[in-house]
Amino acid sequence: MNDEQLLRYSRQIMLPDVDLDGQEKLLAARVLIIGLGGLGSPVAMYLAAAGVGHLVLADFDAVDLTNLQRQIVHTGARLGMNKAVSAAQALRELNPEVRVDCIEQVLDAENLAEQIASAHVVVDCTDNFATRFAINAACVAAKVPLVSGAAIRLEGQVAVFDSRSATAPCYRCLYAEDSDDLTCAANGVLAPLVGIIGSMQALETIKLICGFGTTLAGRLLLLDARHSQWRELALPKDPQCPVCAHSAPV
Repeated sequence: MNDEQLLRYSRQIMLPDVDLDGQEKLLAARVLIIGLGGLGSPVAMYLAAAGVGHLVLADFDAVDLTNLQRQIVHTGARLGMNKAVSAAQALRELNPEVRVDCIEQVLDAENLAEQIASAHVVVDCTDNFATRFAINAACVAAKVPLVSGAAIRLEGQVAVFDSRSATAPCYRCLYAEDSDDLTCAANGVLAPLVGIIGSMQALETIKLICGFGTTLAGRLLLLDARHSQWRELALPKDPQCPVCAHSAPV
């Protein structure tokens, strides 16, 4: 770490849980962020600001006027631009030291597996079950930690699925394949809610990289924004899970 980096990240480095060793781990980390919308915006911005050395941004969608109410990484000047490219532009201005790569198309199974296998952490900021299930399956296969978030209307949730542990559940343990999608376009969402959930995803990502504290693996946090109430649910591994049951201890 050079003198400028020591100064830039000094407020993190002074934390005993991070210290120089933790900051070095952040600088060496590669994080894949899938979805650069309401959740992906704060995730990407906080991870870039915190000094995660290599961010890979994946999103096939373009910036739309309706996105600007909550997707704070984008601006009106970038309407019509691919979201990954728009976000990369903002992140490079925020922290020029961070390497940012963009994936501007839908990741097929082969490309998804390749990208996840080379990541230290995957952050799922997508908005549909089909994509979330595919990401989860690839993370389980590669044994790469997955940080999952969701927000709709005035409700949000965040969890960590760490398949490096044989006793940890995966996303498929939580939801069945016939679960119904709820979209912001059809149901609405309050802007600060995605900021809260996305920030929690960024926090959990940093904890996984640095190796401090207790992550949300095996737990699900639910936020009722209407009444400002958090609930925590224990999430056990499903011994019949079609994705991760094979990794259960004998």
